[in-house]
Amino acid sequence: MSTTAKISWVDGALFVAEAGSGHTITMDGAPDVGGRDLASRPMEVLLMGLGGCTAIDVVSMLKKQRQDIEGVEVSMVAERADDFPKVYTSVKLVYTVRGRKLNKALVERAVSLSDEKYCSATAMFKKTAQVTHDIVLVEV
Repeated sequence: MSTTAKISWVDGALFVAEAGSGHTITMDGAPDVGGRDLASRPMEVLLMGLGGCTAIDVVSMLKKQRQDIEGVEVSMVAERADDFPKVYTSVKLVYTVRGRKLNKALVERAVSLSDEKYCSATAMFKKTAQVTHDIVLVEV
């Protein structure tokens, strides 16, 4: 299975990324490398990709389990190494699941399956970072 993407320079440190699916995002570097703070930094995009990957897994599993979810948010706090290449060294994910009569064990299982089996981004992050998670259930 292959995936494609193309990054095109706009100016300064501003780039447009186009995925093989045809969707685009904009990325900008920090001001110290010529960026103008017009878009997310590439490393922020990686972190957001991790959150999106696991969120898709969790929502999909909770729907299959017929959990009455109204909202799912994944908040992340990450630390990076001080020295180059400044990889992520730790990431804490906090899953906030809002819904009615949520089954805590099923939510925990969905998060664990994403973490241990399904989320490709988590598997890659775990090569350099300690990845942990918490779960918050909000009854609505």
